[in-house]
Amino acid sequence: MHSALSMLEAVAAMGAGVTARQLAERLGMPRATTYRLLNLLVQDEYLVRTPDLTGFALGTKVAQLAGSVSVERIPRAALDILERTRANVRGGIHLVLYREGRIIFADEDPDFPFSDRQALQHDPTHFALGLLPPAMRGDGAPDALTTDLRLHGVIRVSDGQRGCLAAPITDAAGTLAGALSYSGPRRHIDDPGGIAHSVVSAARELGPLLT
Repeated sequence: MHSALSMLEAVAAMGAGVTARQLAERLGMPRATTYRLLNLLVQDEYLVRTPDLTGFALGTKVAQLAGSVSVERIPRAALDILERTRANVRGGIHLVLYREGRIIFADEDPDFPFSDRQALQHDPTHFALGLLPPAMRGDGAPDALTTDLRLHGVIRVSDGQRGCLAAPITDAAGTLAGALSYSGPRRHIDDPGGIAHSVVSAARELGPLLT
């Protein structure tokens, strides 16, 4: 218990993106013990992996316990855009914000809930929302993803009969602040067509309202 609290304190002190090696050195803890404890804390959602998988950040449980999570207030104009997009696109339309290496759901589609939030936090590379930050940075993202981003304005991921795509929401300087995603049948992901256009258009409208 004491080791877990020390680990959480170290992550809080060192900031989002701290690596297992840095934590082991700070705490004077064997590398194997550090990895084992980190994995347990991630499983219990006290920590999350950063989207690029290089480090760790405090998870939602810690933030809730500390009372440090403020409810993201979405402007009425932004909610209107989400409602319009959901009415035009059959599938899950989700709004997320990127905060200190964490993916925060600001508005989840009530009719098509996100499939697995826990999996998104633990292994973001399986989701378009998790792959978008490194693709935007050009940080070792596969060529197919950066090509999609350039040609269609979205990142696409498919698995089996379903898939997801995500369009970036940026501030005036072009910095990634969030994303609008679509989840639905794979045929809409493989040939995004009008769906990608709708999501990208909505994401561009949301940028000035959320940043």
